[in-house]
Amino acid sequence: MDLEKPPAQQPPDGCLVVAIRLPVRIVMLVVVLPVRMTWDALVVAGRFLNDTVLRPLGRALSWLGRAVFVWPFVALWRWVLVPAGRALAWLGKVLVVVPCVWLYRYVLTPVGHALAWTGHGIAAGLAWLYARVLTPVGHAIVWVLKGVGAVLAAVGTGVFTAVAWLARYLVVVPAAWLYTWVLAPVGRAVVWCVNGLLRVLRVIVTGIGVALYWICRILLVLPALALWRWVLVPVGHVLAVLGREIGTALGHAWRVAGHISLAVGRFLGTLLRRVFVEPARWAYARVLTPVGHAVRDAVLRPVGEAVRAVGRATRQALASARESVRQARADVRRLLLGEPRQPAATARREPVAADTRTLGSSTTALTKD
Repeated sequence: MDLEKPPAQQPPDGCLVVAIRLPVRIVMLVVVLPVRMTWDALVVAGRFLNDTVLRPLGRALSWLGRAVFVWPFVALWRWVLVPAGRALAWLGKVLVVVPCVWLYRYVLTPVGHALAWTGHGIAAGLAWLYARVLTPVGHAIVWVLKGVGAVLAAVGTGVFTAVAWLARYLVVVPAAWLYTWVLAPVGRAVVWCVNGLLRVLRVIVTGIGVALYWICRILLVLPALALWRWVLVPVGHVLAVLGREIGTALGHAWRVAGHISLAVGRFLGTLLRRVFVEPARWAYARVLTPVGHAVRDAVLRPVGEAVRAVGRATRQALASARESVRQARADVRRLLLGEPRQPAATARREPVAADTRTLGSSTTALTKD
């Protein structure tokens, strides 16, 4: 027994399908190729636009949106609303919850206990009144009503018996005789007449229905069936084959146009690289780089060294000029105001290096002779 089922073989296509397939695929390729190339060009342009314009613009707009809308509201929530809410919660707890708890615990609970105790007392009094007063009175009233009811039942039974005898012989017996010997025969006759009339009407309606059925079948159903079987079904088969072939040809043409568009794109990319990129790269590597190195070594470096030497000489000249001006200002101040007064020397708290304290010397109060 084979574990794998053989692939189902498709039935061979007819001559009409084979005759339609090749022209349809050629026409579809001619129609679809510009659309596919335009689509691929738009895809490439869209990716380039997305990578270079839309994505940076989206990031900038996202950052701007966060800076304008999100961060202010976050700061408002964090630094204004949350502290305000905590303060309001604390105030509500202090001003509402704590007084309400105190009122419930120390006022309403004792009052409720007192009311409950009072209610228990009232309920006990009502229970005693019901058991000792109302229940005996009710039993007495029930006993009296039972006696009156027994008397009324005896009287009512005699009256009901007399009325029932009179109704039987004055109403029921004449009505039964009238139904048995008058109404029943008349009703049976009426029913027999109605049944006969219904049978006649059924026969007439059946004949009319059969006639209308055959008229509709001959005038409507048979022509519509012939139209469906000999016209619409073959035309539908042709249209289905044509639609299937057009769909298959459209998919085949789209794939072939994709390969052609890929080849054209690669050719254009290679052409642009050979015409623009590689000459520019060769010119940069073989011409501009050596020229730039020669200009750097022959012109820019000597000019830079000269500029740095001029800068150093200028800085030295300016430093000499500042020193000269400083000396002249000091001389003028000395001529006008005299020599500046030297600060007086003060005794240091610590001895100098030659007179430092040691354990063997007698410079402290403990070791002094």
